[in-house]
Amino acid sequence: MAKIKVDLHDVFNQGRRIDEALASALDEAVRRRVPLIEIIPGKGSGQLKKHVVRFLADPAVRRLYHRVEKDSHNWGRLFVHLRF
Repeated sequence: MAKIKVDLHDVFNQGRRIDEALASALDEAVRRRVPLIEIIPGKGSGQLKKHVVRFLADPAVRRLYHRVEKDSHNWGRLFVHLRF
């Protein structure tokens, strides 16, 4: 299955760049009709993952996907399943 991978380790402390990286991945996935985005916020303190979850909860973003899946083997990773 095709997927887009977003590793947020490089921008973990730059809120605006985190949102830009996530928005860019969503735009690309929609444009290319890629059904899955893998987001890697890392394990750390959990603040980055919370930021990602808040971003995904925005109503404009929420309408683009049908499910967010937490990796049961790696809690520093999320999968976003888009609607197509």
